[in-house]
Amino acid sequence: MGVPPPLADDVRDSAIPLWAEGAPGALGDGDIDCPQVTVHLPEQGAAGAGVIVNPGGGYRILASDWEGLQVARWLNRCGIAAFVLRYRVGERYHSEVSLLDGLRAVRLVRARAEEFGVAEDRIGMLGFSAGGHLAVAVGTAWDEGDPNSGDPVERRSSRPDFLAPVYAVTDGIARGRKADEYTPTPERVNAQTPPTFLVHTHEDAIVPGTQSTLFYDALLRAGVPAEMHIYGFGEHGTGLGVGDADFRAWPRLFVNWLRRGGLLTSDERISVRGRVTLDGKAMGMAWVTLTPQDPHSPPARTRTSRGEDGAFEIPKSHGVVPGLHRLEVFHVSDQYPHVATGIYTLPDASRFDLGVQWIDTTPLEIDVKAANALPVEDA
Repeated sequence: MGVPPPLADDVRDSAIPLWAEGAPGALGDGDIDCPQVTVHLPEQGAAGAGVIVNPGGGYRILASDWEGLQVARWLNRCGIAAFVLRYRVGERYHSEVSLLDGLRAVRLVRARAEEFGVAEDRIGMLGFSAGGHLAVAVGTAWDEGDPNSGDPVERRSSRPDFLAPVYAVTDGIARGRKADEYTPTPERVNAQTPPTFLVHTHEDAIVPGTQSTLFYDALLRAGVPAEMHIYGFGEHGTGLGVGDADFRAWPRLFVNWLRRGGLLTSDERISVRGRVTLDGKAMGMAWVTLTPQDPHSPPARTRTSRGEDGAFEIPKSHGVVPGLHRLEVFHVSDQYPHVATGIYTLPDASRFDLGVQWIDTTPLEIDVKAANALPVEDA
C-alpha cells in the first residue's frame, strides 16, 4: 500500500485516505471504514507547523464540526496547517484500530510535509475527549517507522512533536469506565513522550479533571515539558468554547505555548546575555523582556538582581530567534538583600520601554532612566 498520488491541483480542503488501497482490517468500504484526513492550509502568514485534529465522540461518533473543521479553521487563522482525522470507531472497530489510524496519520503528514508546507519536526496532534485519548495513545505508542517497508509512509516516524489533549480520557482503568477501550497511557510516559498541553474543566461530569492530572504528573516525573489548564467552569464537549468567555481563552494559550516552545518557527534560537541598570546602578530585582515582532518567533524573559550586579543570561533553550524585538525592563523591587521587615522599597512596579531593537548574540548593555519610568499595564 503506497502513498496516495500527489494531487494535480491545490491540496487545500481536500480529503486524503490514510491508505491508498484500503485500510488494513477494514470491514467494508463505507465512510466509517475508510480513515482519512482532510487538509486545511492557512491562506497566509504560515508558521510551518501542522496539527492533526482528532474530534471526540466516545469512540462511537465523531464531533467533526465543533471539534474538527472549526478547530482547523481557527488553526489556519493562526497560520497553522490542520489535518482533521476521520478515524475508525466502535462498535465496529476497537480503539486499537483507532490507534492504528492515528499513528498512520502522523506518518502520512510527515511523509507529505513538503507538499503541505509544514516542517517534518513540527507536526502535533490535538484531540478532544476520546480524540484526546487517541492523541496521548499515539504519543505513548509511536515508533520510528519500518525502514524496510515497501510503503514509503510506513518508513516514517509516527511520533508527534507535541500533544494537546483537551478534556481527554487518559486512563480508562482509573476512570472506571470502558477500561478496555481507553487504555492506560500515563504508565507509558517516558522522556521521549512529546511535550504536552492539557486542558480540562473542574465541572466536567463525563471525564473528571483527574484524567489530565494523571498524565501531567507522569510527564512531570519523566521531565517532559508540559502545561496544564483546568478551568473552574464548563461542561464536557465544548470544543473551542466559543460561547464561554473564560474557557475560550485556552486556544490562544495553546498557540502561546507553541510559540514559547519554538514550535512555530524553524529558525534556530540563540542565547541572550547582558546587564541592566537604573541610572547606572543595578536594581534590587528587575525583569528584562524581549517580545519579537515576528508573531511566530518565541518571546523571552529573565530576572536579575543586585546580587548579580544586574547581569543576566537567557539560555539558548529559552532564548530568541535573531531579529527585531520590543525590549522592556520592569523594576519590581529595590530591596537587596531580601529581609523580613516587610518594609516597602517601591510605591509600585515600573516599566521602561526601550522600543524595537535588533537582538542577536551581541551582549545587551541596558541603562534605563528613572525619569522615563512608565506604569505597569494591568495583565
